[in-house]
Amino acid sequence: MLSRVIFPPPNSLFITVMSIASLSFSVLGLCEGLGKNFEYSKFSNLNVEKSTSKQNNAVCSRNGMLAAYLPAFLAAVTFSGLFPNVGLRFLLVNSALTMHFFKRILEVLFVHKYSGGMAGGTVITITLGYFTTTSITIYALGLTQGFPEPPVDLKYLGVVLFLVGIVGNFYHHLLLASLENKE
Repeated sequence: MLSRVIFPPPNSLFITVMSIASLSFSVLGLCEGLGKNFEYSKFSNLNVEKSTSKQNNAVCSRNGMLAAYLPAFLAAVTFSGLFPNVGLRFLLVNSALTMHFFKRILEVLFVHKYSGGMAGGTVITITLGYFTTTSITIYALGLTQGFPEPPVDLKYLGVVLFLVGIVGNFYHHLLLASLENKE
């Protein structure tokens, strides 16, 4: 049944290893959900002095967030040049990732106000997570070229859901920014 809506995984040791590595990042998401927040989050249990101390190799939050998003954005842009004519599905996924990280970069530069710092290790972890997930997604999709399309075409539903999600996310970031301005 699942094969009706997804491609079979490409026969690639690299993709298998990287899929397992990416799955390990879900543990970090679980930790966030359980209240053990990264040292950049406004919900972090650490105070600003501790999270920005020299011992943590802290960086300015704005620079840390740019460092987190920029490599993933550049990876998506680069892959669009490496695989220029590989079909609509590839174009849609690559465009979605490019737009997502471009929106995030614009939010960092023009929407949010930053007052704290980020631990260097946190910046590295987030950057690697976004970069590898973006790269693996696009690379794996490139490997599916030539495979028969799944019988159930979810491309257009995906476009609608992506647009609703990205517009809703941007709206909520604007709301958060307006709350930051009131503080």
